[in-house]
Amino acid sequence: MPSESQIPIASQGASKRFATRLALFYGATFGTLGTHLPFFTLWLKSVGIDASWIGIISAVPAVTRFTVLPFVTGAAGKRYSLRTILTVTAVATALGFAVIGTQYLPFAVLLAYAATCCLWTPMVPLTDAYALGGVARYGLNYGPLRLWGSAAFVAGALVCGLLVDIIAAQHLIWVIASVAALGAVASLGLQPLDRPKPPAAAVYGSNALLRDRGFLAIIVAAGLIQASHAAYYGFASITWQAFGLGGLTIAGLWILGVLAEIVVFALSPRFSLSPALLVVIGGLSAVARWLITAQEPTVAVLAVVQLAHGLTYGLTQVGTMGLLVRHVPGHMMARGQGYLAACGGIISSTASVVSGLVYANYGQRVYYVMAAMALIAATVMWLARHRLTAFSSESLPRT
Repeated sequence: MPSESQIPIASQGASKRFATRLALFYGATFGTLGTHLPFFTLWLKSVGIDASWIGIISAVPAVTRFTVLPFVTGAAGKRYSLRTILTVTAVATALGFAVIGTQYLPFAVLLAYAATCCLWTPMVPLTDAYALGGVARYGLNYGPLRLWGSAAFVAGALVCGLLVDIIAAQHLIWVIASVAALGAVASLGLQPLDRPKPPAAAVYGSNALLRDRGFLAIIVAAGLIQASHAAYYGFASITWQAFGLGGLTIAGLWILGVLAEIVVFALSPRFSLSPALLVVIGGLSAVARWLITAQEPTVAVLAVVQLAHGLTYGLTQVGTMGLLVRHVPGHMMARGQGYLAACGGIISSTASVVSGLVYANYGQRVYYVMAAMALIAATVMWLARHRLTAFSSESLPRT
C-alpha cells in the first residue's frame, strides 16, 4: 500500500462529488436493509406462507453470505471494476425484489429470494471496498461516508413502520423493492475509480490473504465482536416486551443504539488511536455491555447501555476498515471484504443458533456467552496489534 505522502489527492470538487454520490448509494443500500429486516417476514406471513417456510426463507441471506458472496467479491476484484459490479448487483437486487413480490407459493418465493440474495448480500462488502478505494484515492475518511448508511437504515425502518398502519401488509414488498430501485438509480452516479494494480515486484495468489496471520486476526476478531450482537438482535425486543416495555420504548432503545453508531462514524476522523486499538476498545466495550445486559437492568440503565452500540458496533467497524485499508493491497480489497463478510456470516449464523438454544434454557444469561466471544476477539486483536502496526503489504505470501 502506498504511504499517505504517495496517495494521489484529487481536487476538492472531485472529492466532494465522490463523497456525495457514495453517501447517496450508502443511504439507498442501507435504506433497503432498514425496510427489509423488520418487515420482510411480515410480508411473508401476509401472503399465507407458514412459519416453517418463513424460517427456511429467512435463513437464505446468512447462507449466501458464506457461500456465494466470497466468489462474487473475488470475481469483482479480479475481473471487473467495483463501480460496474455495484451497478449490476443494485439493478439485479431491485428486479429481484420486484419478482419476489409477484410470487405467493413458498417454494417460488424461496427460489426468487435465493437468486436475489446471491447478488444482494455482496453489496455491502463491495460498497465498503469501493469506499476504501475512495479513501485512498481522494484522501477521505471512512466514517463520515458510512454514517449515511446508518441514518438511512433508521429512516427506512421508521417509514416502513409508519406504512404498516396505513397499507396492507401484502404491499410491503413494494416498499422494499422501491427503495432497492433507488439504490439502482444511485449506483449509476458512482464515479469510476482507477483499478488498483498489484505491485510490480510481486504477484499475489488468490489465497494469499488466507495465509496471512495478520489478516486472519482482523477477520476473526471483527467477526467475533459483531457476532456477539446475535443475542441482542434476536432476543432483545422479545425480552424487553416480556418485561412490560411498550412498542415505542422498544423502538426508542433500538434507535438510541443506531444514533450512537452514527455519532461514532461522524467523529471517527478525529480518532488518533491505531485501528487495532479501536477494535480492542470495541471488543472490551462489548464485554461490559453484555455483562450489564445479563443483569436485567432498568430502562434507564438500558438506555445508557444502548449508547454503547456506538462502540461495540461502530468503533469496531471503523477500526476494522482502518486495518483493511492499511493491511490489504488495493487490488485485493474486494476479495478481502468478501472474506471478512464470509467469516462474519459463519460466526454470526453459529452464534444465532447457539444463542437461541442458550436463551431457551437460561434466558438473559445468554449474554455471558456473547461477552465471552467479545473477550476472545479483544484478546486476539491485542496479541496481533504489533504485527498489524508494523505490516507492509510486501509481506503477504506470494505465488
